[in-house]
Formats: sequence, structure tokens, C-alpha cells
Amino acid sequence: MAIGRYTSDLDRGDVLGPLEYVMSRFVVREYCHAVEMHQPCFQGLDIACAPPTLVHLNKLRLYRHACPAGTGPSARIHIEYDATIHAGVPVGVPLRVKGTVAERVVKRGREYVIIDIDLRTAADDCLLVEYRDTVIISYRGKEDDRSGDAAGRPS
Repeated sequence: MAIGRYTSDLDRGDVLGPLEYVMSRFVVREYCHAVEMHQPCFQGLDIACAPPTLVHLNKLRLYRHACPAGTGPSARIHIEYDATIHAGVPVGVPLRVKGTVAERVVKRGREYVIIDIDLRTAADDCLLVEYRDTVIISYRGKEDDRSGDAAGRPS
């Protein structure tokens, strides 16, 4: 288990969280402003729910808690996610998020970490979002690949 150090140390079976928090109107408004979602439902005083793409903040929240030392010696590149939205994420309601490292695999010289995250209401355990996130944690460019020829092609 690699909980407690770097995100690049995470290994299959590691559990991140659960963490409880409340989605605030401020976070929704600022996030939506940053990603140019200027619809009134995300900008006014009557914000009722978060946009679906705000799901990424849950992963960052889990990383910050479980891996306080940060990314580690390798950069993390977010390459893919798949989210199933079961219900809107309400503002002002206690939520619970939990993540599990489902896989850590090497493909073509790159290490992939896949984390399954679920977000629920804290009070009644209602599933809101299921989220699968894939990152590369050890990317090497062609100039760093010693296993290929001068043009970077695999040998």
C-alpha cells in the first residue's frame, strides 16, 4: 500500500478516502467561470448543483488527502476519464467520495494508474457519480527511450 506519500506511488488495491465535504456555491461559480460555463444556473446566488465536469475535483481532493507529498518524481498526465452521472451533485449537502486504485499497468514503456471513484450523499448513501480516471505517471519521450533506434522506433 502506498497511501501517504506520492501519487506516483499508488498501487493496485490502495483505497483513497472516504472523505466527506460539502460542495459550495463558491467552488461551483469559480470553476464554471474558469471553464467559461456562463449559464445563469452556475453563476447566480441560486446555484443548486455542480456541473458534471466538476467531478475531477474529487480526484484531486483524494490525492491531496492520501498523498500529501504531491505528484512525486514523475509528472502525472491525465489521459482519459469515464463518468456515469446517476444524479446531480447538490450544493450545500454533505457528500462522501472514495477512490480505489483498480489497476497499475505498464504499456509501451508507460505506467498507467486507473482509479475508480464514487461520489455519494453522506446522509443517505445515494450514489451520484461513478468515475473511472486514467493517468500516465511515468512518461518518457522518444529522446528518453533507450530501447529504440536513432529515430525513436522500437527495436
